[in-house]
Amino acid sequence: MGSSRRVSFWSVEEVSEWIQEQYPTQPHALHEAMSQHAISGRALLRITVHHLRRLGVGEEAQREILQDVLLLRVQEELENLNDIYQECFSS
Repeated sequence: MGSSRRVSFWSVEEVSEWIQEQYPTQPHALHEAMSQHAISGRALLRITVHHLRRLGVGEEAQREILQDVLLLRVQEELENLNDIYQECFSS
């Protein structure tokens, strides 16, 4: 997904696009579950193995998704730190 917006601002549709791009071989049920439960970017960043199990995601896919979400969390934190830096030293 070529979005330059922060993950925490992603809409349900943007999360759905990310899921489809990241996991094209996953069953359609994963895409449907994410949409049905209105998983926004903010919710995606907070998703846990418990949530994925409740959505019916298999163990192997759980690990892959959680690793990718961890990368999104790191990206989000780096952007937050950059904002803080810009606020402190922009004058």
